[in-house]
Amino acid sequence: MRKKSILFICTGNICRSPTAHTLLMHKARAAGFDVEVDSAAISDEERGNPPDRRSVAEAKRRGIQMHAHAARQVRKADFAHVDMLIGMTAQHCAALRRLAPAGTADKVHLFTEFADGIEGDVPDPWYGGQQDFIEVFDLIDHGVDGLLARLQAEA
Repeated sequence: MRKKSILFICTGNICRSPTAHTLLMHKARAAGFDVEVDSAAISDEERGNPPDRRSVAEAKRRGIQMHAHAARQVRKADFAHVDMLIGMTAQHCAALRRLAPAGTADKVHLFTEFADGIEGDVPDPWYGGQQDFIEVFDLIDHGVDGLLARLQAEA
């Protein structure tokens, strides 16, 4: 069976989506599960920038090395190469569905679909302080656990 490929999407690709990207790679590797992971942005505003230092600091505090990353914008071509595009907000998912080539919109999912007991959007910590990054990291950690369990069950 071909390994699954996941693309996480947020606004600028410097906070939420690279955190999810890093956590899924980290947890999948620890579980011996092979998955292809990437992340991208709806906006091109942060293109080329590294992950936010507060996201990097929170990962490091938890003993996780944030992967080397430069923000990029999602492309129509991504829909042909990935199994799931996972938006951090309903707005991200709506934008992805508008961008989706015919027959690929069903690949779009809201991140909290995988986080039992949590509904709605993953809040953007960028405008807040370190505590906001801690809370978003916890939420993403929980959702990545649910996503990994689903991927493993489908394998």
